[in-house]
Amino acid sequence: MRSRAGKIPLPDADFIAACAHKLGGPPGVGVLLVKDLGTLAPVGGQEKGYRRGTQDVPCAAGFAAALAARPYDMERLKSLRARLEHEIVAAGGVVIGADVSRVSIIGAYAMPGVASSTQLVQFDLAGIAVSAGSACSSGSMKPSLVLEAMGLPPEIASCFVRVSFGPDTGEAEVDRFLSEWLRIRERAVSKAA
Repeated sequence: MRSRAGKIPLPDADFIAACAHKLGGPPGVGVLLVKDLGTLAPVGGQEKGYRRGTQDVPCAAGFAAALAARPYDMERLKSLRARLEHEIVAAGGVVIGADVSRVSIIGAYAMPGVASSTQLVQFDLAGIAVSAGSACSSGSMKPSLVLEAMGLPPEIASCFVRVSFGPDTGEAEVDRFLSEWLRIRERAVSKAA
């Protein structure tokens, strides 16, 4: 594995786990980088106890292909995200976490007065895939514990969507999302008036 796992440089660490589906590879396969094998207790049945069973070779090959694919151009994506966020704020939206260091491939945007569930439906009808939380909590109607811990008021935490930027995201995708975001916002403002 390179010193970069698709999105960010790998830190110096004792253990690093990476999953293929976060880097464009197949789901269900990952890698564990271990600085010192002596820190692991061998309990498997193969390869001196460090492997439990037969490897999923096709998925491992898919993961290797994903790692070798075109890397994320983080500066380009950061620029696209900054342009999107500028327009969202100008239209009355809120950028969640705007004042902290963030990875360039994720953005979270609140549309005050429009519930996350309403936005999800509208974006879905427009053919745009967004979420209202992390994948591990998708489908949950509970408020995000992360947003609560950040101190966001419930009226903001209940009306945000999460947007991902991929290696192929370009101006056209940002423009399309922004156009739909503005349409949803305009409709909500007209209903409230």
